[in-house]
Amino acid sequence: MEDPRDQPREAAFFDLDKTVIAKAAMLAFGPSLQRAGMLNRWLVARALWGQIVFRYLGADEGRMQKMRETALRIATGWDQHRISALVDDALTEIIDPLVFEEAIELIDSHRAAGRRVYLVSASPEEIVLPLARHVGVDDAIATRAEIDSDGKYTGGVEFYSAGDNKVTAIEEQARLHDLDLSSSFAYSDSITDLPMLEAVGHPVAVNPDRALLREALARGWEIRIFEIPRPLRERRTVTPPKPVVVGVGAAGAAVATGAALWWRYRLQARSRRRRLFRL
Repeated sequence: MEDPRDQPREAAFFDLDKTVIAKAAMLAFGPSLQRAGMLNRWLVARALWGQIVFRYLGADEGRMQKMRETALRIATGWDQHRISALVDDALTEIIDPLVFEEAIELIDSHRAAGRRVYLVSASPEEIVLPLARHVGVDDAIATRAEIDSDGKYTGGVEFYSAGDNKVTAIEEQARLHDLDLSSSFAYSDSITDLPMLEAVGHPVAVNPDRALLREALARGWEIRIFEIPRPLRERRTVTPPKPVVVGVGAAGAAVATGAALWWRYRLQARSRRRRLFRL
């Protein structure tokens, strides 16, 4: 009889922003960087505006490239160890309240099933690696910036963890750990992660943007809505994930979920217009 231990393992790959946590990780640390004297008010405001554009106009490759170049330019000359220490010190205060309860339930259930669990993010590893330890996953794939001999950021990048690059890193992990990607899971909110979702047998759209919602509905992918941020210190139990909506062949559920998300987007757009008129 074949030993089950000789079979390839399964894995689950989680995007970070808007999938595991309720807002962009880099934006969440903005106030801490400002207090540390590394960002001024104008840069924080610019970052906020960039996130608004990113969230509501979509995350195409051009916008992703521009945001990456801006972030690297701003960080040029910063000390890597200082950033890592700042993230570690502020992790519980800043990130803990933003973690989706539904994401933690899924992470715990995947680990209980023996799957290897990853965070996969375009954010820098100085943020993603401590976060991975904090939420209890096995490993992380993140952007690596260039560091000079003095331990300072050069403004360049060694590895940009986005798009097809995420798939390259995931495939490398599959080789290292004998993972069966055809039986594995991936979770993301953004159409920019379409290559990652296509790389596994069980893609799941979480809080999807408009483009990913259309793609998920067209392909019959599962769609989940995460909306309960709750500090990790308040809960850490292994709970079977609640089936939320869509699977292949569940056309009625897909339409219902799509309609609910479409209505939510309409309400958000209406609220944004009201705020703009008040300015």
